[in-house]
Amino acid sequence: MSFLNAIFQGLLQGFTEFLPVSSSGHLSLFQYFTGVNSEGSVLFSVLLHFGTLAAVMIAFWPTIWALIQEAVLLLRDIFTLRVTKVKPNSKRRMIYMLILSCFPLLLVLLVQDRITALSADNSILAEGVCFLGTALLLTLADHAIPGKKTAKTMTGGDALVIGAAQLMATLPGISRSGSTISAGLIMGLSRSYAVAYSFILGLPAVLAAGLLDLKDLMSGTGAAASLEWGPALVGMVVAAISGFFAIKLVNYIVNANKFRIFAIYTAVLGTVVVILGIIEIVTGNAIQGFIVGLLA
Repeated sequence: MSFLNAIFQGLLQGFTEFLPVSSSGHLSLFQYFTGVNSEGSVLFSVLLHFGTLAAVMIAFWPTIWALIQEAVLLLRDIFTLRVTKVKPNSKRRMIYMLILSCFPLLLVLLVQDRITALSADNSILAEGVCFLGTALLLTLADHAIPGKKTAKTMTGGDALVIGAAQLMATLPGISRSGSTISAGLIMGLSRSYAVAYSFILGLPAVLAAGLLDLKDLMSGTGAAASLEWGPALVGMVVAAISGFFAIKLVNYIVNANKFRIFAIYTAVLGTVVVILGIIEIVTGNAIQGFIVGLLA
């Protein structure tokens, strides 16, 4: 892998991880059409996700630090048997809601191998269908009545719906940020809170998924050895920097009520990818072979 290739994938990951267009879907397409689908490429994708985790930590650090402090107080109240006597403030309620939203992700443990196989298989049809699913979610969010719910007023039901949306986003082509922000807007969360909640919710989810993939890859053969660590680390840094700016852009777009831009983009992309996927199946991956040949 060249440094230029790593930088490009880092930019692709950083922007698409937070823009509601699906980073996993775009990376899957890139790796498909460039013929990069080894264990090393999957490990590189995991490292890119760790880069974007750093972007979230930087962008929302004041809120994250306040939640960490409140989590310490929550543990103290649990061990001193005072937890039921303390009225939850907004930060503690947000912690409760985040925990509820994480529960649906436990189901992914049952189908993790199949989901990983979708990204690494020699077809892009599933990615195309999932891009269309993202477009549908964004369209529904764009037509949702503006809400005012925040940590003080959102319910456990709201949290579970957002968690279910995050579960769907484990599929390549379903945007995690797009689906969770859309679910929040549909359930009546305020625009700013929906964005913050979505990105902070992604921290434990993406970290857990990355660590599971890392564990599986390292227990296999050749994953770490096949990765060029110099370009990989550069790509991770690029993903972190571009991800930070993408977060700022998403916050502006959601508050400016311009989500429909991404609904149109993912609808067009999904349609094109489905058509290409069908052509590839019929022709025996002729387009992939042609592009790989050009890049060789």
